[in-house]
Amino acid sequence: MKPVLDYPFAGIPGAGQTIEICPGVLWLRMKLPLALDHINLYLLQDDEGWWVVDTGMRGESTRNDWESVFASAAMGGKPVKAIVCTHCHPDHIGQAGWLSERWNAPLWMTWAEYFMGRVFCSPVSEGPLWEARDFYARAGASQEFLDRMGKGNKGFSAMAEPMPRSFHRLSHGDALTIGGNRWEAVVGRGHSPEHLCLLDRERGLLLSGDQVIPIITSNVSVMAIEPEANPLADWMDSHRQFLREVPDDVLVLPAHNTPFRGLHARLRYLLSHHGEHLRALEAACVEPRTAVELLPVIFKRSLGVEQFSLAMGELLAHLHYLIADKRLGRETGEDGLDRYLAVDRARAERLRDGVHDADEDTLMDFEAQAV
Repeated sequence: MKPVLDYPFAGIPGAGQTIEICPGVLWLRMKLPLALDHINLYLLQDDEGWWVVDTGMRGESTRNDWESVFASAAMGGKPVKAIVCTHCHPDHIGQAGWLSERWNAPLWMTWAEYFMGRVFCSPVSEGPLWEARDFYARAGASQEFLDRMGKGNKGFSAMAEPMPRSFHRLSHGDALTIGGNRWEAVVGRGHSPEHLCLLDRERGLLLSGDQVIPIITSNVSVMAIEPEANPLADWMDSHRQFLREVPDDVLVLPAHNTPFRGLHARLRYLLSHHGEHLRALEAACVEPRTAVELLPVIFKRSLGVEQFSLAMGELLAHLHYLIADKRLGRETGEDGLDRYLAVDRARAERLRDGVHDADEDTLMDFEAQAV
């Protein structure tokens, strides 16, 4: 059951407008040309200007909205002093290069996110594609999907301006003082390699980016760029870390949906949500199954070619977690397809039949692991 969260703001900011979260913290929103049609961005006031937190996606409409914000009374005619990007995805870094050039403002990021952003923003036509094709072929991807790979696809470069050529590194535990307020760097992983959140303990504010979102669940995927990754383990470890290190009563300022309270309840729900998927996949592997055959276990809706790679990445993140936890094995057949099989078939049969042994089911005892 989803937790009941508190949403203290009744409305959302319109295009080019801001809503004051508290003195010196402004919330704005930009449109995205995606199924997820918006991103929340934030402005933090300093004595000499403003810090921008995340930037929106590349495009004229985003720039126009930024110019409206710059001209608004809310910014008081003060310039942008610096830019902070929580992570490397294009809705977060898409205008970082333009904003940096527009204001001569330095970029602050974690090390891994900056360099992953540089990689993502390079044309995907650079370098051989054989390993990426092999990655999806072994999962059981259709020939249509394999044929489309790399054809006319500019990757993130179509959605993000070229990145600034330098950056200032933030690591876990570092702090920025902005307008006399201390913002502590809290780094999470899983959705992206080194996701930056900013915590103001004194005022009880958490700029959470995509690490914690109140309604949707962030995508956690294995991608062809790192085909043997285990991002779900990083994701769940990060959630337990946030439960330990971040107070429950903070106002969470996420990159999507709306600001909310109820951080710990949301984190525990997300751990449980992924736990259910892990149990269901283990139960489905009483007999050997390919990744494509397992997709319906956690994705009930029909998936088109456009959604396939994200869904497959999410599925593989769960399968890799189970392999690392020695719950599943994987073998490549003579047909070139990877198949997954439960290591403890009797346990998988009990899970399939809905029989849970609390002492044996150590995989998902998240709440005990979190404290």
